Amino acid sequence: MSTEPGAVIRVVVIGGGASSEHEVSLASAAAIAAALDPARFDVVSLTIRTDGSWAGADGRPLPGDLAGAVAILERADAAIPALHGPRGEDGTLAALLDLVGVPYVGSGVEAGAVAMSKSVTKLIAAAAGVASTPGFVVADASAPILAEAALPAIVKPDRAGSSHGVAVARTRAELTEAVRAALALDERVLVERFVRGREIDVAVIEHPDGRLEALPPLEIVVPEGAVFDAESKYEREPDFRVPAPVDDALGGALEAAALAVFRAVGARGLARVDFFATGDGLLLNEINTFPGFTRRSQVPRMAAAAGIDYPTLVELLLTTALTRAEPHRVRRRLGTTTQHTATRESAPVA
Repeated sequence: MSTEPGAVIRVVVIGGGASSEHEVSLASAAAIAAALDPARFDVVSLTIRTDGSWAGADGRPLPGDLAGAVAILERADAAIPALHGPRGEDGTLAALLDLVGVPYVGSGVEAGAVAMSKSVTKLIAAAAGVASTPGFVVADASAPILAEAALPAIVKPDRAGSSHGVAVARTRAELTEAVRAALALDERVLVERFVRGREIDVAVIEHPDGRLEALPPLEIVVPEGAVFDAESKYEREPDFRVPAPVDDALGGALEAAALAVFRAVGARGLARVDFFATGDGLLLNEINTFPGFTRRSQVPRMAAAAGIDYPTLVELLLTTALTRAEPHRVRRRLGTTTQHTATRESAPVA
């Protein structure tokens, strides 16, 4: 990242959030903050607590709450909103950063809102020529359409992440119970046909010159008939295979579909696009505009397979954010960043 000699870039890393992915986001933010070279980056860490209030990295309430956070963001060169799920990744935090006028890593308001809804993403992807798993949305566990659902079925909240609330229903009773459980996390629930196939993810990153790169695909291996749920992600070591063993035809199809979905939703910076590779072709599962970002998460593993280590990946995303920022976001141009003092306003998120 090019700056004036001796210049230090002030970066605000935001973690936490008022969603079920709070702890995962804290881990992502901590890893990102730790990866930035303190000789070149003045890292200020902010936390959004589960009640929506703002705190410093030490967990203590931020003086002025949101107003205090805005005051810190106004003095930043860039922000990394490492939030996952609703009230963060869904465009709400991007809207705040747009209003403040600070460049940030990741997608803007529209893409965040679109991608957060699995059902809306499917509609947009279909218009771009990318098929997805057949399904429908319900807002009530007694909706008549549930009686017509093919079993087994996958039930998931329409706007939640980290596989929270995802369940396989093999009977009508299980389907009703799964819908009720998912409705506790979201107002709308997506019911999909159970698909047998390989679950393969593709990360897309944006370079400072606007070029999009699809990283080597990663396959998630789960037992026959199972799903990659929250327990599989966080309570035991996932079986990730990267690069995924795919032939040239499948690899090319994955890359083309991932880039098409990324562009269709208007994503920026980075995203992870998840697919099922079936005997009938590729089916889109979902897109995450700011996926888990610890060193053991899928995107950093895919980047490592492409020869991009974790600190380099974080810096690349920052460079893209500063270079590709829309004019209304820019306060200081890349290369003319104001020198800041080395004093930290808060320690990295723990």
